[in-house]
Amino acid sequence: MHQANYVLEFQAINRIKEISISIDKSDTQCVATPSVHMYCTQCPLRAFRDLLIKCASTSMSSKLIHSEKPFFANMVVNAVMSLDQEELDESLIGVKRIPGGGMQDSLLIQGVSFKKTFTYAGAEQQPKQFKDPKILCLNVELELKAEKDNAEVRVQQVSEYQAIVDAEWEIIYRKLQLIENTGAKVVLSKLPIGDLATQWFADRDIFCAGRVPAADLRRVVQAVGGSIQSTCSDIQPEHIGTCGRFEERQVGGERFNVFEECPKAKTCTLLLRGGAEQFIEEVERSLHDAIMVVKRAVKNGDVVAGGGAIEVCFRFQHRI
Repeated sequence: MHQANYVLEFQAINRIKEISISIDKSDTQCVATPSVHMYCTQCPLRAFRDLLIKCASTSMSSKLIHSEKPFFANMVVNAVMSLDQEELDESLIGVKRIPGGGMQDSLLIQGVSFKKTFTYAGAEQQPKQFKDPKILCLNVELELKAEKDNAEVRVQQVSEYQAIVDAEWEIIYRKLQLIENTGAKVVLSKLPIGDLATQWFADRDIFCAGRVPAADLRRVVQAVGGSIQSTCSDIQPEHIGTCGRFEERQVGGERFNVFEECPKAKTCTLLLRGGAEQFIEEVERSLHDAIMVVKRAVKNGDVVAGGGAIEVCFRFQHRI
């Protein structure tokens, strides 16, 4: 009995190999630039891309977005192909939901985009658009904080107290000056950037954003280069990234920080639009399914029909 099952399994595997669609992409290379390659109509990988689009479209056939399959299938394939083709880490595809508008208003950002974080009044005076800016990513708090509860400092005279206050101000001003010396025009931090630092940056035409989610900051580093710094005292040129264009853009009722034309773009962002939050959530789930299907197809290179077609084929062949 076990031998019979082994024979059937062996036959099934061989049959799958016979009927699978396989495309060899090992000896093909597109001569287009990375930003143009995703939309190249004469690329040697066009046949493979068409196969991926069919896979993505098929996975959307029973979803709410089936009426917009061509639009979203292209978006999904472009998103997966923008990743590192060895790792294919789908977590680097950011998804942001923006209620309002129609599904066709959804965007694919070849880079990073995240919702504008909480800012103080001075942020409105900062520039909102840069070309080829230097970008510094930090894990540093740039804020004057009040003393903790039950903190106690004993001094003998007023001058000693003033020295403590001056030292606190000197520390944060030293950090800000070190950041300015790097030449960075966009400063991002996972930790808060207070009103003092915000106004200080605004006076020097520097854009800053604090409380940036860790996942978004990680994707920024993947796209622009550099690394996240936990100190301001030893920032080297290799720690700083760059992109072709940065801007704060209005999308629907929200404002987003958008990094485009990134030289090391191994990540992307989907900005999903729709009439209601629940509908956009369903769109996101549908696109996640399609992304996983395309990712598997890219890794494997072989595709077979789904929906139980293979099982039916085996049943008729072996009369099980």
